[in-house]
Amino acid sequence: MFHFNKIYLSLVVFAISAFVFFGHDSPEGEGVKWLSRFYVSTPHFPFQRVQKGHQEFTLSSYTGYSGEWGFIKKLFTKRKFKGDKTLEKVEASLAKARSLIKEASLRTNATVPHEGNNDYVPQGDIYRNAIVFHRSYELMEKLFKIFVYEEGEPPLFHYGPCKNIYSMEGIFINLLESNTQFRTQNPDAAHVYFLPFSVVMILKNLFHPIIRDKAVLGRTIGDYVHIISHKYRYWNRSYGADHFMLSCHDWGPRSTWYVKELYFTAIRVLCNANISEHFNPKKDASFPEINLVTGETTGIIGGYPPWNRTILAFFAGGMHGKIRPVLFKHWENKDKDVLVFEKLPDGISYHETMKKSKYCICPSGYEVASPRIVEAIYAQCVPVIMSQQYVLPFSDVLNWDSFSVQISVSDIPQVKDILLGISEEKYKRLHEGVMQVQRHFVINNPPKRYDVFRMILHSIWLRRLNVRVK
Repeated sequence: MFHFNKIYLSLVVFAISAFVFFGHDSPEGEGVKWLSRFYVSTPHFPFQRVQKGHQEFTLSSYTGYSGEWGFIKKLFTKRKFKGDKTLEKVEASLAKARSLIKEASLRTNATVPHEGNNDYVPQGDIYRNAIVFHRSYELMEKLFKIFVYEEGEPPLFHYGPCKNIYSMEGIFINLLESNTQFRTQNPDAAHVYFLPFSVVMILKNLFHPIIRDKAVLGRTIGDYVHIISHKYRYWNRSYGADHFMLSCHDWGPRSTWYVKELYFTAIRVLCNANISEHFNPKKDASFPEINLVTGETTGIIGGYPPWNRTILAFFAGGMHGKIRPVLFKHWENKDKDVLVFEKLPDGISYHETMKKSKYCICPSGYEVASPRIVEAIYAQCVPVIMSQQYVLPFSDVLNWDSFSVQISVSDIPQVKDILLGISEEKYKRLHEGVMQVQRHFVINNPPKRYDVFRMILHSIWLRRLNVRVK
């Protein structure tokens, strides 16, 4: 407990210091400030400007377990930067993109223009604003460049799991590092910079199950940031605001505690997108947890048509966390229409039962994210989401109300009544929404337009559009 408090106190001190020195408007060329409210995505996020003037604070500090207060001293370290023409070029391209997206947001026509030979054009109620999303996505495909730091060796870096509940961590790293469209070898041309560590692999290889020293995350990630911030100029130039990490592990958010810039300013792409654990939608992005037992989606995508779904609602899974015990208390083995099991009876197929169900219950477990949401979408089963403080994946562009049902914990005893109260017409619209949105959660190798890999990239693109490094 003392250790946790010590880290937390350090973060609080940094936050206060950051507010004092960066929080309010400052003269041109000093500090960091919230410049304006330019809205690229929904919900609306502030537009942040990171100033690069004649004097800058160098924030490449990792102190681990001792000397946290020394970080505040480093806050005052001044460093001179010369004019950066390459950065100006990058920022100019982003400024143009913002302008074009803003123009798209002013269109009054209800349909998205079909340009070129695109295989898919976003339309319909599953999007918050299909026109803006389409324009933003096209610009991302044309412009977005990512630099992947090559420092670090597998299995802790440049590698991750691809066959379990954390599969998206390894799949993303693999797909990005082999990508030629978005990845650039020229760091001066990059819009964002990827820190290619795997929280899953760090814990698997360095975390001792008896000693349980969580500081192994801090030492490994902190040392890595120390290396890249001294070898390259990009981290210190933006305080890490144009850098991102990605993790699907429960401890993904925790892994960022130990490097203050990573926690407060960098883009954190997390499955565990929990507002109560300081997930910040202004700069962080939520991405889906996908459990690939075999590493493939073969056999788990697709389902029966609405008229052939004979089960009202279905859930099977372990009883853990705070929400599932409530679900089990009221519904386990108690209703022929709402099937809730901790352990599936012999002879019943999990995925086949999902395909036969109209609604698939997706309660949070230990953490807010649940792989059942994507499993439901794959099975064309309307997700019934039971969670608290969860920022749903891609919710800045997707309208989750058009293809899912969200039920509060207090309403769990009334689940059957709520679902039966949904008209057949509305259910068909929800089912159609699930079928349409499915493409945004499918894994492809190589990636395809609008699939889950590119949707993750688009979420990062939006966060980068909300930041100006100057």
